[in-house]
Amino acid sequence: MIWPGMGDPRKRKATLRYLAITAAVGIGVAAGMSSLWILLGQNDPLKVCINDKDVTYRVSATLEVYVDKERAPIPANVGFENGCQRSVYTTTDDGVIHAAWTDKYPFEIGHFLWMWDFPLREMQEERSKIFVNGVESPDFIKTPLVDGSHYRAEFITKSYDESQEHDFAPPK
Repeated sequence: MIWPGMGDPRKRKATLRYLAITAAVGIGVAAGMSSLWILLGQNDPLKVCINDKDVTYRVSATLEVYVDKERAPIPANVGFENGCQRSVYTTTDDGVIHAAWTDKYPFEIGHFLWMWDFPLREMQEERSKIFVNGVESPDFIKTPLVDGSHYRAEFITKSYDESQEHDFAPPK
C-alpha cells in the first residue's frame, strides 16, 4: 500500500520534511514546558523539601478527622519521605500538624490532606464539613491554617449507608 504523499518522490520528500519539522517543534515545546514547570516549582512550598531551607514561618494546629462518624487516626511522619521533609507535616500521631516555610505562606487544611494522601475523592463533598475552633468553615478544605487553632474535619464517604445510624425498632 502506498501512503498518501509517499508515491511521488518529490511529494515523499516534502511529506517527510514536514513530519520531521513537526516532530522537532513538538519535542522542543515539550522540553520547554518541562523546564518551565521545574523552574516554577522550585519555590512552591508544596513541592519541595525544606531540609536545606532557612525556615522562618511556622504554624502548628491540632486536627481531628472523622470519616463516617468514626475518628480516623492521623499518622506520625506525614510529609517525610526518603529523607525529604515537606512543608506540611506531622511528627507524632497526636493530631498536631505543622507547616513551615521561608516566608509567610497561606497554608490550607487541604494542603495537609493532600500530603497525607487522604482519599478526598471518595468523600461526599456536599455533606463533609471542616470546623475551626468549633465553628463550621465555609471554605471547606481551603480553610487557612492558623497557628494554635483546632480543626475538626467530618467526612462522609460516598459508600456510607445511613440506615446503620437508625434503629427502626419500636421504642421500649
